[in-house]
Amino acid sequence: MADNTSRIVYEMTISHAEFFRTLPAVMGALPYVVDGSEVSALQDTRRLKINLSPEGRRNFGPIPLPVTHVELGFDGYSHEETQAFL
Repeated sequence: MADNTSRIVYEMTISHAEFFRTLPAVMGALPYVVDGSEVSALQDTRRLKINLSPEGRRNFGPIPLPVTHVELGFDGYSHEETQAFL
């Protein structure tokens, strides 16, 4: 296991409701806790934190789309483990 810490931020066209609806499939067997707009998962000495920005809107022509910045923090994950999660 590596002693790495990395942070990745994505701008996603997803609402908070859709994010949390799909979260169980993304997390798989990894146990996690949701606290508002933050998700935390602890496995052995590794920690994953996901923070959602306030939900925004962007217009794509006449179509309004939800926009959320999703920050993922990987503590104790190797580069390979981080890439496998993504």
